[in-house]
Amino acid sequence: MKYWLMKSEPNAFSLEDLKNAKNGTECWDGIRNYQARNFMRDEMKIGDRVLFYHSVINPSVVGTAKVVKEVYPDYTAWDPESNYFDPKSTPENPRWLMVDIKFEHEFEKPIMLPELREIKGLENMLLLRKGMRLSIQPVQEDEFNIILKHAGIQP
Repeated sequence: MKYWLMKSEPNAFSLEDLKNAKNGTECWDGIRNYQARNFMRDEMKIGDRVLFYHSVINPSVVGTAKVVKEVYPDYTAWDPESNYFDPKSTPENPRWLMVDIKFEHEFEKPIMLPELREIKGLENMLLLRKGMRLSIQPVQEDEFNIILKHAGIQP
C-alpha cells in the first residue's frame, strides 16, 4: 500500500463534495501535470490511502480517502465545454488519466499548513518543501500516520 496527498481547491471540489457523492466515491479528474499523472498511472493502486488537502483557501489537510479504482482515461479532456479540455488528448490516444477515490474520514478540525510545519516527524514531507505545487504527491507511511494521530484518528 502507498500513501498520497491529493490537493483540490475547495470551491472546485471539496471533501464535503466527495462525502456527498454517490457512495462517497468520485473520480479525481482534471490532472494536467505530467508528474502527477505519472504517479496515478505508475504507482496508485486500489487500497492506497489518501490525505485530502484543501489548497488556496485556508490550505489544510481536512480528511482521508481511499483509492477504489485504478487509472483510466480522463474523459473531461475530450469535452470542449470542460475546463480541462485538451485538444491533443483523444479517446484513441488519451493523454490524461484519473482514478476514483472514496471518502473515509473528515477531520474534526482541519490541520492548517502552518500547523503541519510545526509537527515533529513531518520535516521532510514533500508538501512542506518550498515550491512543491504538485496536486498529487507521495506521502511516507510514517507521515500519514503522524497526521492521522494529530487529527485524533488511530492509524
